[in-house]
Amino acid sequence: MSSVLEHRREYLRIMRQFTLDNGFFTVTDIQSSAKIPRSTAQDWVNRLVSEGCVLIKEEKRGRTAARYAAISSMPSSTCRRLFTTVDGDRVEIYHDCMSGACAAFCGFHHTLAGGVITSIERDGTLLRECARLGTQNVEVGLTPLSAVGVFGIERKGNYIVQHIRSIGGPAYSLSDMMSLADGVCKVETQHHNIIVEGDVWTRALLHVTIGIDDTDTKQGGATFALALALLSHITRMRGVLPIAHHVAMLNQNIFTKTAGNSSSFIEVAVEPKKLSELMEKTKKFVAGESLSSEWGIAVKQGFIIPPGLREYGKLVRKSVISRPVAEATAEQYSVVLHGGNGVIGALGAISLSRLPHEVLLDPTKDIIPIN
Repeated sequence: MSSVLEHRREYLRIMRQFTLDNGFFTVTDIQSSAKIPRSTAQDWVNRLVSEGCVLIKEEKRGRTAARYAAISSMPSSTCRRLFTTVDGDRVEIYHDCMSGACAAFCGFHHTLAGGVITSIERDGTLLRECARLGTQNVEVGLTPLSAVGVFGIERKGNYIVQHIRSIGGPAYSLSDMMSLADGVCKVETQHHNIIVEGDVWTRALLHVTIGIDDTDTKQGGATFALALALLSHITRMRGVLPIAHHVAMLNQNIFTKTAGNSSSFIEVAVEPKKLSELMEKTKKFVAGESLSSEWGIAVKQGFIIPPGLREYGKLVRKSVISRPVAEATAEQYSVVLHGGNGVIGALGAISLSRLPHEVLLDPTKDIIPIN
């Protein structure tokens, strides 16, 4: 099911783009662009014609190929990506929208509805929602009620299933759009008069945070830039999805710092079977691209930051930490370290993750526990 949806989504996107650019497309255009056999391209064109998504503009005439057009160049879904990671009985939902307004709308109404969502954070078009497995009733309706709410989340094997109740625009999104978002395996809906309830299936992915430090020298380089390049590099892997990139300021009084003593960390969602390949690619990339021989990386599975690990984050902003202390802390909290003395700051970056930007960037700010 998920593979068919992904192919349908990709081929229809290509057809829409050709229609926007040229006014039509041919089977050869789809074959070449999607790098698939001609017979496969023809099968998909025929299928989408029968579904009413594509129309035949000109029939084949002699050696002139048939011309087709996507019926609508409107976005098939305002939901670009929708995926989930799991850490014990906690689930984090990532909803990447086409606009910040859409993300803000969902965040506002999910907060109003309550349900199983425990915290909501929006960063531009990306909505991050943390929840616990279980159910909790929500009431939806016209103002002042919420228009949409998540009333249950459960794990079924390798999948996370969100149970959503909605009305109006969100109901249309649930029934007609969400199944087209990258990361969604299937959506099952039921209509109860004007209320629509739906089960949204996504893979139960692993959340991985990668801290990076000491990749630059006084002569050049920047850790934040290398971290961004790493995020781009590893998310080309199938089964690895980008979440975010952050900068965290550490102790400003370290005499060996190259400039402002900042570290970086990136977050990705990973299919569990891809974890070892991800870690190997990360290590090779950072080792190959760093200008400093003291580069260090720290890799943590799961998005929950234990209080003891958070304490290390406080210390790394106020004190000079030795490598043995960093290694002992990493071992205690199952964080994997690689590289030189940069592992001290790399672990510090991870220990500061999930804090607001204004705290990450200002080492004088108090760190309030958050998870």
